[in-house]
Amino acid sequence: MGTAAQKKKLFVKTWGCQMNVYDSQRMADVLAPLGYATSETPEDADMVILNTCHIREKATDKVFSDLGRIRPHKTAKAERGEKMLIAVAGCVAQAEGDFILERAPYVDMVFGPQTYHELPEMVARVQDAAGEKRIVNTEFPTVSKFDLLPVEQGVHGPSAFLSVQEGCDKFCTFCVVPYTRGSEYSRPVNAVLDEAKRLIDSGVQEITLLGQNVNAYHGEGSDGAIWGLGRLIRALADIKGLHRIRYTTSHPRDMDDDLIAAHGEIRQLMPFLHLPVQSGSDKILHAMNRKHKAELYFDVIARLRAARPDIAFSSDFIVGFPGESDTDFEDTLKLVDTVKFASAYSFKYSARPGTPAAVMKGLVHPKIAEERLARLQSLITGQQLAFNQSFVGQTMPVLFERLGKKQGQIQGRSPYNQSVYIEAASENLGWIKNVLIQEGFDNSLRGILA
Repeated sequence: MGTAAQKKKLFVKTWGCQMNVYDSQRMADVLAPLGYATSETPEDADMVILNTCHIREKATDKVFSDLGRIRPHKTAKAERGEKMLIAVAGCVAQAEGDFILERAPYVDMVFGPQTYHELPEMVARVQDAAGEKRIVNTEFPTVSKFDLLPVEQGVHGPSAFLSVQEGCDKFCTFCVVPYTRGSEYSRPVNAVLDEAKRLIDSGVQEITLLGQNVNAYHGEGSDGAIWGLGRLIRALADIKGLHRIRYTTSHPRDMDDDLIAAHGEIRQLMPFLHLPVQSGSDKILHAMNRKHKAELYFDVIARLRAARPDIAFSSDFIVGFPGESDTDFEDTLKLVDTVKFASAYSFKYSARPGTPAAVMKGLVHPKIAEERLARLQSLITGQQLAFNQSFVGQTMPVLFERLGKKQGQIQGRSPYNQSVYIEAASENLGWIKNVLIQEGFDNSLRGILA
């Protein structure tokens, strides 16, 4: 048999957002016809892909740290007369491709998030060059990668991600996404529905729709009309076998009337929404180029709660943004205290090279930023614990996805995306079961089958 039948090991390490998780799976799908099967470890892999994220602090340093750990495995394989391809993908690759090849001469390929459909060609070019060819591919192709990807092959559990929108046109001053992912693009409606049906046929019961600005979705329908996310969700809800729908990540400015109404009308749409705000200060929101004020955020929250009274929210916050005063930070605390979040992600500001905020004046002293972060996280943790404890004594449906950390445990997720642990047989995995909640903790719930 030909090369495609020769099994080779592929190790993919993924950082960052759910979009990267989706991309990593699709890279494995693209490489499967070349004979690559995924491996859990890099030691003896024939190809290693680091799928990177540029959002967090010192992202590039972390990539080089991992590359340094992988390099000895490549050397060991070479000493045995074998070859390991090392590739860096994702947003760090997009932003710093040439620098990566210069600093790490043992890396074979660097490619951005819009080009992984070209992986077979890139692999062939590297292999045909007998180690003399190295590739940087960070172009933004004119044809969407989604149009060129094979049908997904991965083994899915009861829940799965489905990418419907990519890129961002918002240009927040702290964010690299518009530069690494490109402008906003929405997949056609039929392509999304077809992929959803394949996922459901494979046993998926919950689908999370992904996008950098997922609620800016504007895909073309078969009727020639442009569909918003609300209409897409309504079409997905009509597919038999799909019990849960989620979407992330959203922007407050893109919560239109139809999407808000869908939260009250579509039973499959879970009552939990991640809606980043970043700050409660209008001055800082302006400096961040968020193009909205705190008042708009409060208004969106109120309208969603009117449509779906039991809805809960999570959010993202940045503290210590350039120019943030004590008063600005207090405005953030007031917003958190007013909204009351089920969970939230909060970070100290760190400059991303190439973004407008990286050259802003008025830097906040690191010690002050740390103190503010500690105060914010204390408030959020208290809200999260109170939210989780409010379910004690209640019965809630839980989709069980995996074994728990302890013997005899299984773990699932509630409608509010909480981790729920129970002691039960593994036969319950893959099913939605009613659970009586007995205890609520900071980050999880414990219960028994009802």
